Amino acid sequence: MVNVAMLSFAHTHARGYANEVQNNPDAQIVAVWDEEEYGGREAASDFNAPFYADLDAVLNLDDVDAVVVNAPTSEHPRVMIAAAEAGKHIFTEKALAITVDECDEIIAAVENAGVKFMISLPSRCNAGLLFAKRAVDDGLLGDLTFGRGRIAHPAAVDGWLRDTSLWFADAKRAGGGALFDLGCHRMDVVPWLMGTPKSVIAKINNHRGTYPIDDNSASVIEFENNALGVVDVSWVHRHGPNMLELYGTDGAIVSGYGDKHFETLHSIAVGQENVHFETRNLSDDEKAEYAAGSPPPPPPPMQQWFNAILHGEPTTITIQDGRNLTELMQACYLSAEQGRSVDLPL
Repeated sequence: MVNVAMLSFAHTHARGYANEVQNNPDAQIVAVWDEEEYGGREAASDFNAPFYADLDAVLNLDDVDAVVVNAPTSEHPRVMIAAAEAGKHIFTEKALAITVDECDEIIAAVENAGVKFMISLPSRCNAGLLFAKRAVDDGLLGDLTFGRGRIAHPAAVDGWLRDTSLWFADAKRAGGGALFDLGCHRMDVVPWLMGTPKSVIAKINNHRGTYPIDDNSASVIEFENNALGVVDVSWVHRHGPNMLELYGTDGAIVSGYGDKHFETLHSIAVGQENVHFETRNLSDDEKAEYAAGSPPPPPPPMQQWFNAILHGEPTTITIQDGRNLTELMQACYLSAEQGRSVDLPL
């Protein structure tokens, strides 16, 4: 049994993670720490766990094996370094930290302590994206030339941020707006699929004015193989699928289009999702057979974390993945601020 302390309920997904812990037969919540403004005291009551206002007091509890971090992103270094030094395994909401330097401090603390670490990047467990990764690695798209990752919702249109989630609109605490929050999911997987970024140029602005932070952006990433990737992120889109597209010299893959229609649709069933898949290297029958042979996706990030703690199993998502994500986003904000292309690594 893994005894878990929930460290803050600031993030909107905190209760979802708490439910994951409580619904797991191998884990339980034994303590909650929070700053008063984020609702941790109420959550502690709801999950029948003692509440602590003192972080050190929680981390010094002998019966706490691991922590789930949902503090504002600016607090991640302080909270996670303290947890690692106390010997607690760490699960954290993204982003890892606001800057690369802070990421490196967290990584050093985690490696020195030897604790199990997991950052929540659930897109890497998506069947459609894993199919795309497999097809790219197997050369079925040839040389990648272009990719596009879109992710959007109407948070700034409908005023989703309020009360305990207002910190998302504070750049000092959140690191950034739509791009730094929602954009993590695409800024992570586009390089994962396309390769190592070598430069980025971005336009990041505030379209709606609902919150004093970015709500609309487009970033162009140039990769070492000279492919180009576009990541567009928004809190001001009402409708539209959150698609991911990959194009190469031998084929193309589009996932996440839902029930939207393609005039030349070549649809392949991958798990519960349909994926647009074209390649000149396989016949239609061979494409269907290839898709049918897709391995099952790995467990969700939190279950991978528990498996690592209890059974020493390897994880498919690493702390370095979190660092790479922060580095790319930091470069995007630097590009937008200075109006120039920014080379990577920083």
